[in-house]
Amino acid sequence: MIRIMLLDDHAVVRTGYRRLIDAEPGLQVVAEAATADEAYARVVDGGIDVAVVDLSLRGTSGIEAIRRMLAREPGLRVLVLSMHDNPGYATQAMRAGALGYLTKSSEPDEMLDAIRAVAAGRRVLSPDIAQALASAALDGEQLLTRLTPREFEVLRMAASGEPATWIADRMHLSHKTVLNHLSAIRQKLDADNDFKLLRLAARHGLVDLGAEATC
Repeated sequence: MIRIMLLDDHAVVRTGYRRLIDAEPGLQVVAEAATADEAYARVVDGGIDVAVVDLSLRGTSGIEAIRRMLAREPGLRVLVLSMHDNPGYATQAMRAGALGYLTKSSEPDEMLDAIRAVAAGRRVLSPDIAQALASAALDGEQLLTRLTPREFEVLRMAASGEPATWIADRMHLSHKTVLNHLSAIRQKLDADNDFKLLRLAARHGLVDLGAEATC
């Protein structure tokens, strides 16, 4: 039996996933979480083989949740199931330790097959994500891969308008550490001011500023 945790901040989505998964032989949902902190606490309790993780959570995103959960339980397998088809999100999720990445446009059978695959230690990408990653590599659109998963998360929060103190609280870091991350991000991305950093984040799909703001 593969024991599964669902991490998604929408209860109706978790209910739908649970019904689908529990109806499948050999799969069982044993835990649910709506936030990164809840997911971490459930991993600490043990008894989870695969975490199915959404990246868009209130507060800390799924990418940071993946990093924290795997730091605590390296044997955990993680499958991302996200609305984001941006190759930057996929790259950072895999760097954080996810074995699989599917978009929510995937068919139900694809999710079930992916759960079994990551439980067996195999990497899985949905076709749209595989194509997006290949296109980004060919086009040289890999600027955000210069960042670590933690720097990526700090950039995402900062670009969304969150102050450094709020980011520090959500990521369980000191204020000084967040400021150091922001400095490193600017250097890695060649952005010498916050406006350039914001435009870059928007161009790569981390925030939506409107068409006129990113041209």
